[in-house]
Amino acid sequence: MPARSEIDDKFKWAVSDLYSSDEAWEKDYNSILELTGQPSELKGRMGESAGMLYKALKEYEQVEYITERVYVYAFMKYYDDTGNSKYQEISGKAQMAAMKVSEKYAFLEPELISIDADVLDKYISEDERLGMYKHFIDDCLAGKEHTLSEKEEALLAKASQMSTVPDEVFSKFNNADVKFGKVKRENGQEDELTNGNFATFMESQDRAVRKAAFEALYKQYGAYINTIAAAFYGNVKQAMFYADARGYKSTLNMYLDGSFIPENVYKNLIKTVNDNLDKMYCYVDIRKKALGVDELHFYDIYAPMVEDIDWKISYDEAKDIVVKALAPMGEEYVSHIKEGFNNGWVDVYENTGKRSGAFSWGAYGTHPYVFLNYSDTLNDVFTVIHEMGHAMHTYYSNANQPYIYAGYKIFVAEVASTCNECLLMHDLLEKTTDKEQRKYLLNHYLDSFKGTLFRQTMFAEFEKTAHDYCAQGKPLTAEALSQMYLELNQKYFGPDMEKDEEIAYEWMRIPHFYTPFYVYQYATGFSAAIALSGKILREGEAAVEQYKKFLKGGSSMYPLELLRLAGVDMEQKKPVEDALLVFSEYLDEMERLA
Repeated sequence: MPARSEIDDKFKWAVSDLYSSDEAWEKDYNSILELTGQPSELKGRMGESAGMLYKALKEYEQVEYITERVYVYAFMKYYDDTGNSKYQEISGKAQMAAMKVSEKYAFLEPELISIDADVLDKYISEDERLGMYKHFIDDCLAGKEHTLSEKEEALLAKASQMSTVPDEVFSKFNNADVKFGKVKRENGQEDELTNGNFATFMESQDRAVRKAAFEALYKQYGAYINTIAAAFYGNVKQAMFYADARGYKSTLNMYLDGSFIPENVYKNLIKTVNDNLDKMYCYVDIRKKALGVDELHFYDIYAPMVEDIDWKISYDEAKDIVVKALAPMGEEYVSHIKEGFNNGWVDVYENTGKRSGAFSWGAYGTHPYVFLNYSDTLNDVFTVIHEMGHAMHTYYSNANQPYIYAGYKIFVAEVASTCNECLLMHDLLEKTTDKEQRKYLLNHYLDSFKGTLFRQTMFAEFEKTAHDYCAQGKPLTAEALSQMYLELNQKYFGPDMEKDEEIAYEWMRIPHFYTPFYVYQYATGFSAAIALSGKILREGEAAVEQYKKFLKGGSSMYPLELLRLAGVDMEQKKPVEDALLVFSEYLDEMERLA
């Protein structure tokens, strides 16, 4: 494994485009400390005049802008080498600075919503500078009934530090403390089993390897089930506390309200997928036949249904594949993709101490960034186009919106990335003539449906079941949680899947559950992306222009409104139903090729 210093600069993200040096970063960091160390001159005065209201909103926007840049730079430097003690320290400093800003401006929203609506309208008509903030003001007013007094808001801001404890307990247990021992690979070599490499064991062609890893992992989780159940229960209870404190009827209602998503979107997703579980059962049957097994176990669910093919793809080749696959998006979109590849947007290869995984992020005022650990596989190519989709969403939002509206909600975040993946899959299938490669691609796509649309919906149903159970005054014991999860697995995978008792413990290792009601958005985003990629391929430039309006929207409109701009209505069942039809079509083709 190379050290960070041994990686060629052309394969590193250009962090210097954000801050030219650590000293430049330090200057902005100190300015935040200075500002937050002084009492606000604006506190208690926002309603005095239109000018004072504008001054408060403008100051808040500017401080948030600087804080974001300080935070992003610190964590980018930390993530590319987590062993560097200097950047361990500055990431901690950035986190503290962000908290201080949050505490200082805790007064802003309560004061804003306390101003009479007629007075606000009068101020907006008097001072044209306030026009830009109208959607922000409307957004705040929409949450008026759930906003508390300034003192209470400040108290809840402080309490938020304690509310993260269940997540921190889980994270430390899952990432550092739990050990699973060694498992023998197909070549006879014994490797340490970790959460990070568990997937590679599950993808082994050797069934004995998969079974051994599966049993070893869940044996350890089972040994700590009461500890993790307590952490999970604690997280549900803190969510219930905040929902109750803010006057929401449920935790689901609270977490969806932040993005203005009606509960029927969540419930429709679960119902529509439940109504189409026959398609999942068909997938299970095809998988069972493809693997040639008498019994299909949960340790068989990630094994390739086709023979592994030697399909090594260099990073340069991956860039070329991505550019060609995105041709339906038009020259302008593709030119920005090329710009990203050639101008320091992407951190490509793994190095000692580098954080695992892949993501896209950035700060307003600078181009987006993409973080990879590229290793020459087809999956890596999909990761590249996925993260560049996020980057392009950020690019268009930042280029077309002021800072206050540039960020976009999680509900739409996975749409642009997955739409790109769909275009890549279509392009590869169009160009692939080799039967085995085609089966390999179909296997990949079917597994995406299984993992994103079906499995994330199952997670969503589990979360709702658990939170509802707790809301009824019932304790979320280890036994109760495991029984809920086992029954859902049996429902989603159907009668042809063996009832492995170990799978009842899987809820224990899912980090997303510590951000309640988050995972459903992968399934809705996936469905929207399938619909949009289909429109782009069928309708061409007209659909692309519609889609770009969505990308440019940031948070200037609510998520469902933005998706309607692109031609998709997620309040209806149709996008999910249409995605499931696509799944069914690919199932049929896979069955024909088998």
